[in-house]
Amino acid sequence: MNDRTLTLQPDIIRDFARVSPEIVKEASQYAASILADVAGRRGALDGRIAPLTRTTRLAGTAFTVEVRPGDNLMIHAAMQLAKPGDVLVIDGKGDTTCALMGTIMMNACVQLGIAGVVIDAAVRDSEEIVEMNYPVYSVGTNPNGPTKFVPGRINHPICVGGVTVNPGDLVIGDGDGVTIIEREKAPFMLELAKKKVADERARIAALKQGKDLKPAWVLKALVANGALKAGETL
Repeated sequence: MNDRTLTLQPDIIRDFARVSPEIVKEASQYAASILADVAGRRGALDGRIAPLTRTTRLAGTAFTVEVRPGDNLMIHAAMQLAKPGDVLVIDGKGDTTCALMGTIMMNACVQLGIAGVVIDAAVRDSEEIVEMNYPVYSVGTNPNGPTKFVPGRINHPICVGGVTVNPGDLVIGDGDGVTIIEREKAPFMLELAKKKVADERARIAALKQGKDLKPAWVLKALVANGALKAGETL
């Protein structure tokens, strides 16, 4: 039997390819829904991960963090490693028995240039965070604080809200929620987003003029799915 040395990635990965600032800037003009649509209705996080306030918008690159439920040690480490424009995307295992972040950490994130926080767990001090107008998306809130004893991982692939997130992916958030676009696909998705926005604006303009209020595709779909017989109408 040949001896083999298994090379494992370190728990903390410091360097990785990020989506470009130009892509982030362009993507920031699009709604999370537009990007989810052009990505094949993929990439939108589960709706339980919701904005603390629906007036904030978020655009940046994913800086991924995995923690054990109820412990935020690795979030503190991630804050020291993240670069301006990064978004902390945290797999907190959906735990809501305590908050993993509060107003002190969020204020530090602002000063560090971190673009926002997406966390599959709870936060606290929500009223103060809302007053900050800082983009935070979480499962909910809890006044209880976390522990700081258990190591996790930084900048490994994680799963948040049912979506796989890799470090460097594009993160877009608004009042509807968060959409993740894979880094390599982002430029192409933005081309599709531009076209979709133009198409939707034309459609809305037509509706306001009273045109195409009963699109033919609805009837065809009902017949194709057996809800109506061929030749029937609504």
